Amino acid sequence: MKILVISDLHANLGALEVVMQEGFDRLICLGDLVGYGPAPNEVIRFVREHVSVAIRGNHDNALVLDVDCQCSPANKALAEATLAYHRTILESENLTWLRTLPTSAEFKLDGYRFAVFHAKPHDHLYGYEITPDLSDEELRGEIEGVRADFILLGHTHLPMVRGIGSRVVVNPGSVGQPRDGNPEASYAIIEDGIVELKRCRYDLHRTIEAFRDLPLGPGIIGQLIALLEQGGRREGGGSANERT
Repeated sequence: MKILVISDLHANLGALEVVMQEGFDRLICLGDLVGYGPAPNEVIRFVREHVSVAIRGNHDNALVLDVDCQCSPANKALAEATLAYHRTILESENLTWLRTLPTSAEFKLDGYRFAVFHAKPHDHLYGYEITPDLSDEELRGEIEGVRADFILLGHTHLPMVRGIGSRVVVNPGSVGQPRDGNPEASYAIIEDGIVELKRCRYDLHRTIEAFRDLPLGPGIIGQLIALLEQGGRREGGGSANERT
């Protein structure tokens, strides 16, 4: 069985369409379908039609409950502006679907046990600690008590595969807004118990043109475009992934 794992789509339809060309038997989505991007309705509809398991991310949660998404100050204005816009255009059936999503899930698939969270096991929506440079000891503490063969996480926008004992921790990275300096869409394939992180190019120009049509200020639009073009790297080489 070929399992496609995606996260942090952020309303980027062009990137999602290319990733979905991969082909798969089951689709798992780790949240954050909305926020930052130009096409929330189209992305949600696309996922609803194909997904086997989906959970809610912090941006999804902020939109449906009208609460703070708890981004870093560097991203706060971008998140608030795009979420406010998305609230005005989101179709009722898409809003209802997002609202019904859980913040975690456990299930068996292809003979393996899966536990999925947007951020991390003990802070489903907001914890940013599980990154590729986290020590094995710290990672073991973060996943303590989780009984699964595969633990799937998103949120940081940083792709990662780590083995801790008999468990494999996977972050597929971000489809819609990578933050590791590579602007290509990021996702993961799990097949026969083997994880492969993959990247693909998409028509970035198409997404940029869609941004230009949004009723947002030129400063907001310019920053969003720059983040996409630079794979999350800000001017001066700094990363924008502190909190997404």
